[in-house]
Formats: sequence, structure tokens, C-alpha cells
Amino acid sequence: MSATAGSTPENRPILAARRLTRRVPVGTIAVGGDAPITVQTMTTTPTHDVDATLQQIAEVSAAGCDIVRVACPRFEDAEALPLLVAASPLPVIADIHFQPKLVLAAIEAGCAGVRVNPGNIKAFDDQIAAIAAAARSHGTSLRIGINAGSLDARLMAKHGGATPEALVESALNEAHLFEAVDFYDFGISVKHHDVVTTVEAYRQLSAACDYPLHLGVTEAGPLMQGTVKSAAAFAILLGQGIGDTIRVSLSAPPVEEVKVGCQLLEALHLRPRTLEIISCPTCGRCQVDAFSLAEQVTAGLKDIKAPLRVAVMGCVVNGPGEAREADLGVAAGNGKGQIFVHGQVVATVSEAEIVPTLLSYARQLAAETASD
Repeated sequence: MSATAGSTPENRPILAARRLTRRVPVGTIAVGGDAPITVQTMTTTPTHDVDATLQQIAEVSAAGCDIVRVACPRFEDAEALPLLVAASPLPVIADIHFQPKLVLAAIEAGCAGVRVNPGNIKAFDDQIAAIAAAARSHGTSLRIGINAGSLDARLMAKHGGATPEALVESALNEAHLFEAVDFYDFGISVKHHDVVTTVEAYRQLSAACDYPLHLGVTEAGPLMQGTVKSAAAFAILLGQGIGDTIRVSLSAPPVEEVKVGCQLLEALHLRPRTLEIISCPTCGRCQVDAFSLAEQVTAGLKDIKAPLRVAVMGCVVNGPGEAREADLGVAAGNGKGQIFVHGQVVATVSEAEIVPTLLSYARQLAAETASD
């Protein structure tokens, strides 16, 4: 598909227009329809530890998270939900497994949404009418969360394992049960640890229904592996217009999930651009410590949210060109660097002065952007 298939509000080209889905309210925001693609994460603190959970929610909110999910395996966790909902800066979704009573408790606590895993909740299908009635009464949305690790044994036997077809059939079976009681405020996820299986499942599900889809590669792994697997799956799906909200599942702190998720959307022009660091991978042509320069600049600008593109280049081949194209850049070599602002050389400094000089200009440009 052409990169001109659609555009964002910033008028940046995107790979494909979003598929049209239902718009589902999630507290003060929405998922699906023409709502922006949202980034989610899940807290790792015991939910009943309200102070620790709120601290983590504050951290992910500052990193750009839109929706936060909290685990509720016990009644003491459900009892803490009213306090969390009241104090959280983000819509709170309760994650429920095994006990239908906790689904109802989360709804009554005022959660923006509840994620239910039908494969793990005993006699879940028998509770559909009661859950739908409560959700409708409280304005709570639901997510039907289908995971490869908790599929109904009958579907596993029918399809010979957790195949895309099995995941999709499970999701649609549950969706039809909610439709039968006239409830439609829900999204769906069909997660697998394998990228190809995940992509195919979401493709099939997207073709079969118009509910908003929550993208995720479940149990994706540690930071590096999980980032690669999630990026591979999300780039394919979002590049085809599939997906309304995402979670990058990592064996890492929740704030790292948010950072990766936001950067993925920015890279695909699906989220307004913030700070972007362009830096060379280095090679034998490099005449300065480009690794160190890039790391220092990245660390020094970590709090900048302005849409600046900063180039840190270490050789004369691509350096000057990249530095000129960026809002701010350095083309370094022979122990010194030329500093560019909007394509114009504004200073030539020693290698030791490159980082402080770039940081100074970056903060000045960020301030100017904020005042525009």
C-alpha cells in the first residue's frame, strides 16, 4: 500500500487508513472509530497497595500512557478499586480472571473498563446477561481478552491447537453472546506469543467484525526481544489499518512498555511526534565517540516533549546532510563538531563542548516551540 494512503492530523503520510470500527467509551476517552490509537500498560504492583499502584500509574501517565490496567486476582484488590479510580489520572481497567463476582465488583467500583478472560472464568457464559446489565448501568466498557494459553479445550481439540482460527472463533463466540443481550460496548484482543500467529489472528478477526481491536503479542519476552516481536506484529497490522489500542507486553517495568508503544506509533506517524534522536550507527569512518555523544544527548533531553528532530552524526559522509535536515544537529569529526539549527551552521565547537552546546540549543528550541 502506498505511503500516501492516508494522513494524520499533522499531515504526515501513513501506510493505510484506519479500518472503521465501533467507537467504545473508556472512561473519559474512547477506543475505536475516529479516536486516536491509544497506548496501554499494566501495573505490576499489588493492586490493593493503593499508594504504590498510584505511584506507578503516575509514572506511566508521565511517559505518555493513555489507559492503565490493574490486576484483580483477589477481593482485597477489588476493594481497592474505588480509591484507585478516584485518584488515577488515567482511565482504569480491571483485569479479571477466574471469578465472575470480581467482574461485577469492578464495574460497581467505577472502573472505566473491565478485561475479562472467558477461558479462565468458570461458567463465564452463564454470567453474560448479568455482566452486560451491570456494565450498561454503570457505563462500563469491556474487553474480551482471548489468550492462547487459556483457550477452551474444545476449541483446542477442534483446531489442533491455539491457531488463529481457534483464537478468532473463541472471540466471536463470546461477542455473539454479548450481542444476544444487546450489549456492544466492548473491544476484543486475540493474543499469542508467536508474531505470525498473532498477525493472522487479528487479520481474520478484523475481517469478521467491526469491534475495536486491542493489539498485543502476549508473553513477548524481555525488553529487547519483546520490543522486536511487538514492533514486528504492530507494524504489519497498523500498516494495514488494523488496531485501535496497543500494549507492548514486556518483562520490564510498565514505563518501558509505554515508551516503546509511544515510539512505535510515532514511527508509523500514528501519534504526534515528540523528540526524535537521529544518530549514526558508526563505522570505520567515525572520528569521534558517536556512541557516547548519542547516549549523552538522549539522556540530557529525556524530559523534552517538543517535536524536535535532533541529529547526532559522527562522520562526513551523511553527517552534514542529516544535521541540516534536522531541527538541530551536529556533524562531528576530527575532534570537533559543526552545530546546525534549521539547516544553518551556528557554531563549531570542540568534541567536549558538543553535548552541552546541543542541549542548550535544544532547550531553547523547545521553549520557542512551546510559546508558538
